[in-house]
Amino acid sequence: MRMPPGLKRLTTPFVGACGLAIGSLVAPTFAAFSGTTENSGNTLSAAADWVAPSASASVIRKSGGGVPGFIKQGGTYYIYANLSDAGNPASGISTATANVSTITSGQTAVTLSTGSWTVDGSSYNYRSALLTANSVLVDGSKSFSVTMTDAASNSATQNGFTVIVDNIVPAGSDIQTENVSGGENGRPELGDKVIYTFTERIEPESIVAGWSGASTNVTVRIVDNSANDQVQIWNDVNGAQLPLGVINTGGNYVSSTSTFGASGTRSTMVQSNTVITIMLGTLNSGTTRSNNLDTLLWTPSSVATDLAGNNCDVSVVTELGVADPDF
Repeated sequence: MRMPPGLKRLTTPFVGACGLAIGSLVAPTFAAFSGTTENSGNTLSAAADWVAPSASASVIRKSGGGVPGFIKQGGTYYIYANLSDAGNPASGISTATANVSTITSGQTAVTLSTGSWTVDGSSYNYRSALLTANSVLVDGSKSFSVTMTDAASNSATQNGFTVIVDNIVPAGSDIQTENVSGGENGRPELGDKVIYTFTERIEPESIVAGWSGASTNVTVRIVDNSANDQVQIWNDVNGAQLPLGVINTGGNYVSSTSTFGASGTRSTMVQSNTVITIMLGTLNSGTTRSNNLDTLLWTPSSVATDLAGNNCDVSVVTELGVADPDF
């Protein structure tokens, strides 16, 4: 076939716009195009949400605050939960409830409302209204569940959340002092310790508001009381006595009421499980003296509570071991 002037026959296959080889054809001419009009009949729909919401965490905490996961019979409490919806795209959580019927009879669908709360360092975005535990509950672990529904009607229930019911009243079990300053044994000095031991862990916030149990500043007073001086623990500004009760030393450790750690090297308080340890700071006022053998008698405070909110027994605790010079 004769070719028109100006055109040449292709000697190699030509790859067309669809990727197919076109042999011995005249090279095509391509034209650009664009769309400039709108079709009102076209619609775009988002992908449906087929995924139910989930709870990454849920806890129960007594209304008095502090460490979560413990309540007592007849006590008041809140349910906290951290919920999220993972649809693509997420439609959002529409309702959330909790079943705590093992703790409060009949409460199978307690409403959880949105907000922002921090409990023991963890964040939660849902919480219940105030609830009251049954007046009679057997000690031990109780389970509860959380149910969530999103706006696309996907629903899920998560089980396996627990709270401990503890109705046992805490008490003191021992009181000791320790000479760790390298100073004179039998004289209260910087670095010496007073060690309170309870039958179970005490709620830190019942001793100092906001306290976690980590080392915090306090003030130690040894009150002159003839031959039976008393040890008291006051707050960091020396303005209020803390609910650790009173220790009757049975000895004469100060010639006048003495204050330790209100300034200078601060007195400190730290909790480790069932033990609260006080370390004496700088002697700020008063006069100390050496003392002979004695036995400490500690009367705890009922204001202190355990993690479930049970108030401490106030029975007098006698220092274990033989009589010795304290501090």
